[in-house]
Formats: sequence, structure tokens, C-alpha cells
Amino acid sequence: MKVAFQMDPIGPVDIEADSTFRLALEAQKRGHELFYYTPERLAYEDGRVTAHGWPLHVQRVLGDHFSLGEEKTVDLGDFDVVWLRQDPPFDMFYITTTHLLQRLAPGTLVVNDPFWVRNYPEKLLILDFPDLMPPTAIARDIGTIRDFRARHGDVILKPLYGNGGAGVFHLPESDRNLASLHEMFTGFSREPLIVQKYLSDVSRGDKRVILVDGTPIGAINRVPAVGETRSNMHVGGRAEKVEMTARDREICDRIGPLLREKGQVFVGIDVIGDYLTEINVTSPTGLQELERFDGTNGAGLIWDAIEARRR
Repeated sequence: MKVAFQMDPIGPVDIEADSTFRLALEAQKRGHELFYYTPERLAYEDGRVTAHGWPLHVQRVLGDHFSLGEEKTVDLGDFDVVWLRQDPPFDMFYITTTHLLQRLAPGTLVVNDPFWVRNYPEKLLILDFPDLMPPTAIARDIGTIRDFRARHGDVILKPLYGNGGAGVFHLPESDRNLASLHEMFTGFSREPLIVQKYLSDVSRGDKRVILVDGTPIGAINRVPAVGETRSNMHVGGRAEKVEMTARDREICDRIGPLLREKGQVFVGIDVIGDYLTEINVTSPTGLQELERFDGTNGAGLIWDAIEARRR
């Protein structure tokens, strides 16, 4: 198949951790033809969705992990598969790319389906499953946030469309910075904030469960660094081997059919204790860590699902 990757610059990627790199390696191993471009080079031109980029070859060699062919502009409608893999923030630029890529259907399979990526961002899809999530409020109004905190005590406050642990604050009942943080966030952004009851189980880890076409294939645990609330690996969280629990499988059984129906082939959910906190559909990670810990070739299972959909 002809496969295009819409992703952040490939040069700085960590070849031992990056899931997009692992997906590209697996595709190449299967004989698929690879093309790479950054989202800034996506365009709509006279009825065609185009991208300006390069044929791509990848290899697991530190410092020499990719090579590019001759730069050119391609019609993405000529491709079998396009991967939507740039990292958030989930801003209007990101949303615009989903509108353009959506126009490639049905001839080209975009993974994950951009229509539902746009309508089901990480911190909003969980609202369809209120019994699985911790107490949560989404608001821009400081009064609503204060009332929520008064009811639930310790809370986590974070940007609604952030990622990688950026801008995440743990506010114990004794903390007096809520108003200042609210002023800071609302001063540079018109987006609402999300506030959730603090889950003390996070000290034991924030579990990332990976689902392929709605079916769980395994999990890794992400443990916060000493003195840190956030478990994201971007900010020093440590990945470790973990087994899925009965509660994890119950959560996956509930959300899996919806993910499959909406074309969300590669999804990573976050579970703290017994609670689902996020459903990551934009650019989930964790494939290489899962493969190291228990030998599960998640990239292979994802390509099996994609090839089945193409057939």
C-alpha cells in the first residue's frame, strides 16, 4: 500500500519510544511504500487534498534513523492510508487538518478517522461514560470551578485541550492559587478548563491501556517522578510493566464498540485506580514500551486491523 504519515518533524524523534516511528518500521517491513510530511505542508488545492513532503525510509539506527527521497507534492487521494499523527495541542490548526483529511474518504483510509478525532478529543469523549470517570467539571467560570473544589476537596486543574502533562496543577484544599491560575489561563486562552477530583491512586501510577480497533492489547504503568503529580513520560514519568485488571477490561468492554464503530484504530486510554480519565485518539503513545515489557507487537496488530479495513 501507499502510506503517508502526517507527523511532527521526524529528525528529533526518540527511536526507542516514538510510536509513529514504530508504525513506520512495521509498515516498511510489510512492503508498504512510505511518504512523510509535516502538518504545515498539508493543503487543499482545486478540489484535491495535497501534501508537500518526501518518500521515507526508516531504520533503527541511533542518529541515522531515516532518509528522505526527492521532495515533491502529492495528491493524498492517491494513497491507500494516511496517518494523522501530529501531537496536540488540539487547537484550530489541528482541527483544520481534520477537516481537510476528512475529504479523502472513502477512497483513502485516514487513521484515526479525522471526523471523530475532531468530535471526540481526549478529555471530552469520556463524558459519554460518566459512571467510569472521576467527578469532573468543564468550565471557564471561576465560580463553577470554586464550587466544584468546595464539594470535592483536592482537585486537578488543567487545560481542556492540552497534552503531555503541560499546565496540569494539583490544588489541595489548602492551596490558595486557584484564582491566580484561572487568571493566567483565561488571560492567554479562550478555552475552558477541566477540573477533576484528585485521585490519590496516581502515586502508584497512571495506567495506559492500548486498544486496537476497540480491543485491548495490553497496558503499561506510568509512575510519577519523586515530588511530581504528573505521570506523563514527557515530564519524567517512568514506564513499568503492569497487568490489566478486571476493572480495566470492564472499561474497555464499555468503550471498545464505540471506538471501533467510529474508526479509532489506535487508542490509548488513561486509567487511575478504578477511573477512566482520558481517551486519547489524537496521537496516542506506548507501543514501544508495551513491546519491550511483554513482547506484544502492537504496531503489527494495528497494521493487521488497517489491512483488514482496506480489504
